Amino acid sequence: MATNSSLYQTQLPRLNGKNYHHWSIQMKVLYESLDLWSVVDKGISQPENSAAQQEKELEKKDKKALFLIYQSVDDPIFERILGSKSSKEAWDALHNTYRGQDRVKVVRLQTFRCEFDGLRMKESETIEEFYNRVIALMNQMRLNGEDIEEKRVVQKILRSLTRKFEYVVIAVEESKDLSVLSLENLLGILQSHEFRMRNFDDDTTKKAFQISSKPKGKEHVLPLSETKCYYCHKYGHIMKHCKKRKEDEREDVNFINETKEGDTMFMAMEELETLVDGEWHKDNDNLVKRNKVMMNVPMDDLQGKIRNDGECFWKSMLRGNVEK
Repeated sequence: MATNSSLYQTQLPRLNGKNYHHWSIQMKVLYESLDLWSVVDKGISQPENSAAQQEKELEKKDKKALFLIYQSVDDPIFERILGSKSSKEAWDALHNTYRGQDRVKVVRLQTFRCEFDGLRMKESETIEEFYNRVIALMNQMRLNGEDIEEKRVVQKILRSLTRKFEYVVIAVEESKDLSVLSLENLLGILQSHEFRMRNFDDDTTKKAFQISSKPKGKEHVLPLSETKCYYCHKYGHIMKHCKKRKEDEREDVNFINETKEGDTMFMAMEELETLVDGEWHKDNDNLVKRNKVMMNVPMDDLQGKIRNDGECFWKSMLRGNVEK
């Protein structure tokens, strides 16, 4: 008997104020296994002409049931039932505290109904986690007086799944009779589909990881003496460090600069010829324009060639004064 009492004591469920529903069910099963539930539920009723031994036996059962309640609650809850004289009195006190009266049940039921209507599966949830949330809420509604049918819960689960289960929902609705489909069968169908999707995602991730982690082949690097320049076609260096390429680039830059300067001089002289039109004549060491405008230019400043017909081809900028 001592062994059995110790066993019951170590396996007692614990009431912490938030789990009364589970605690009450477990305690009821425990009382029934010990043949104590009638004492807790109905109390001690001593019939007339009852023997003293029988009365003593009932009182012993009642104290045993009361002791089990004391042992299965937290200290703050124990303070509330400390003055109880019987197991029924302690049990009813806890029931009224956590289950409430009819008006309290109505208020709680309204809250649970709103929560049930707004219930949705989260993207991070598994089918089992979402199923457990639905079942827990369904049990709370039933405890507070809601007569909720199983087919209503089945339909609610199908409507509340995420989009990745959409084609499974369509298949279930078309192939199954939802009015007779049990919650357990629905859970098995959804879990099998979830298992296939998880395996497919794992295989895809593994393949992608293998491709990304595949070692790249080492490139063959030639020694410098065998390296050929693709510009001068000589060995011993690469095109980036080719001296001939650099020299050619410098010559190209000089040529471009000279071309730009020549274009500028030509435009300047062309503009000068436009301003003063007429014939060019050679007079001693000066170039003279015989017309309404006179321009004196020393021959030393003129770098060019003058033909007999008066045309002039300029090589550098003309330096001189223009006089009217």
